[in-house]
Amino acid sequence: MIFVAGPGHGGPGVVANTYLEGTYSELYPEVSRDAEGLGKLFKQFSFPGGIPSHAAPETPGSIHEGGELGYSLAHAFGAVFDDPDLIVACVVGDGEAETGPLATAWHSNKFLNPVTDGAVLPILHLNGYKIANPTVLARISREELESLFLGYGYQPRVVEGSDPGTMHQSMAATLEAVIAEVRAIQAQARAKGRPTRPRWPMIILRTLKGWTGPKEVDGKKTEGSWRSHQVPLADMATKPEHVRLLEQWMKSYRPEELFDEAGRLIPELAGLAPAGSRRMGANPHANGGVLLHELKMPDFRGYAVAVPGPGTVVAEATRVLGAFLRDVMRRNLDMRNFRVFGPDETASNRLGALFEVTDRTWMADGAPDDEHLGADGRVMEILSEHTCQGWLEGYLLTGRHGFFSCYEAFIHIVDSMFNQHAKWLQVTRQIPWRRPIASLNYLLTSHVWRQDHNGFSHQDPGFIDHVVNKKADVIRVYLPPDANTLLSVADHCLRSRHYVNVIVAGKQPALQYLDMDAAVKHCTAGIGIWEWASNDRGVEPDVVMACAGDVPTLETLAAVSLLRQHVPELRVRVINVVDLMRLQPAEEHPHGLSHRDFDALFTTDTPIIFAYHGYPWLIHRLTYRRTNHKNLHVRGYKEEGTTTTPFDMAVRNDIDRFHLVADVIDRVPKLGAIAAYAKQAIRDKLIEHAQYIGAHGDDLPEVRDWKWPGR
Repeated sequence: MIFVAGPGHGGPGVVANTYLEGTYSELYPEVSRDAEGLGKLFKQFSFPGGIPSHAAPETPGSIHEGGELGYSLAHAFGAVFDDPDLIVACVVGDGEAETGPLATAWHSNKFLNPVTDGAVLPILHLNGYKIANPTVLARISREELESLFLGYGYQPRVVEGSDPGTMHQSMAATLEAVIAEVRAIQAQARAKGRPTRPRWPMIILRTLKGWTGPKEVDGKKTEGSWRSHQVPLADMATKPEHVRLLEQWMKSYRPEELFDEAGRLIPELAGLAPAGSRRMGANPHANGGVLLHELKMPDFRGYAVAVPGPGTVVAEATRVLGAFLRDVMRRNLDMRNFRVFGPDETASNRLGALFEVTDRTWMADGAPDDEHLGADGRVMEILSEHTCQGWLEGYLLTGRHGFFSCYEAFIHIVDSMFNQHAKWLQVTRQIPWRRPIASLNYLLTSHVWRQDHNGFSHQDPGFIDHVVNKKADVIRVYLPPDANTLLSVADHCLRSRHYVNVIVAGKQPALQYLDMDAAVKHCTAGIGIWEWASNDRGVEPDVVMACAGDVPTLETLAAVSLLRQHVPELRVRVINVVDLMRLQPAEEHPHGLSHRDFDALFTTDTPIIFAYHGYPWLIHRLTYRRTNHKNLHVRGYKEEGTTTTPFDMAVRNDIDRFHLVADVIDRVPKLGAIAAYAKQAIRDKLIEHAQYIGAHGDDLPEVRDWKWPGR
């Protein structure tokens, strides 16, 4: 069993118990099990250089910090998927219970298989108040409260009171009963081998807020009041009466009966703790890297799209990836250590090949015409990005592997959850006893440039900007331009450890540029000159045309072909970026290029026209220290969205081939008047484009069916 502390500032409960059982001192020997160690334990709490008030990564036995509320229950369920012997006791605070993610996570019991999964014991702790207000669930009738959880599919048991002795006995008896009930449910399901959804037990624990603390402070009610959420005894240096209250409060626990004169827990109490890995701070499930096994991976090269020449073959990149993921799933079915997560979008995102080997997890009622739903399914879909992310994090933190696909615009829903996980990874890198876990892998598709029917609401590439705010040690961003580069990137990400990997790739039919050998080399480098699209070998380029993302790559290449037609003497270098962090200096990111290598690619004084998948200022932010930044001109998404054709989306944001050609003409000094006819021709094409889509609702055939013309 592991313990998840959902309530805010719940860290002391976990720290205290791991100290008493001995694991804390084993991991932090300076916090010894005596009076000196107790002094260090107390002083470090919420103190500079010490530990937070939450169940932070430094806390043994924790997989959930709880600093940001709402995710405890999803983490708990993620932890028990595919771990049939594990129980997670998850305390949910009544303030946390008001959050949207937590409210949805109660439905996780419709995805829990009693044959192959473990169990979650939710303990809803109602103490009545948040920071300064009553909580909703504490202010409804017991009948309504119990009906709510019966409706969610649980069997609630209520433990309530204010006398500590009575409450401890009542809680102990209830815990024994519900654990026996959980094991009986599992035993029955496993004996039959035919899982049905049981009514899992849960506990509703109702106590006073600030229970056993001072009843009043400065004449105001504290125990049983919102005031106990704050610092109940402030201004200790100037209010000696508060010091006396604190002393009375601490002495009320009778520490002289619990510890000997040396400050050690007395043997009869120390002996109550379980031994070894059964202790809450030593359970390997709470240090998932200890349990992590490598995925059995197929050779991604076997899924390659044949590309006899660049820009002539069409394929759906994510459909190709789906076949690869299908076989990753197939090879790891026996280990039961790989799942795919997403908010009802696996098929939409062209990953449907997964359903050749597994189903969507489903334990709720079925219907005769259901497709690909099963109790033993390994694709986790619920229309809640929060729940999907929480499940995946819990799954990874307990030693397994996963993959999360999502519409690009709606991954913003989990911005804050990503923040918390990235912070966890960053901190645990500095904790020697925390073992690396599998990376959290996002596939963002159905992206900004191809929302032909959904429109403006589905157009937002800004998650990348959010991700790169985090420490370089833990984040990676990839924009593979075609199917073969996507395969190479996905294989790398699934093998990686302790990162957040963000992959952005389109799902629509698109041109393919690199055969597999070239794709592997390009992805390994992360950035490179596409010689087949360039004509500057042996001379200084007149312009550098850079691109990152599938649609920007298409438009850049189309622009280059137009430049060859209209100004054939122009020397053009084409650079494609797969690993976005290669743009940063090496001293800022481990994948960053040295200034020498960056200058070799982009030159020190040549105009650069950069077509980028997302918001253009991110490229400026990543490259502002580069020598040639003054000549860098970036085109990207600038919030010009609507329901329109694919090419018109590019036109509206000035990232289309015609605007890119105009940018080159405007920024290459030697062109000037020479290119006046070319500039007039592209102006006319933009007018023709607007007229055509207005009449036909589709892009010009020469745009829609464009292919790379070769040299």
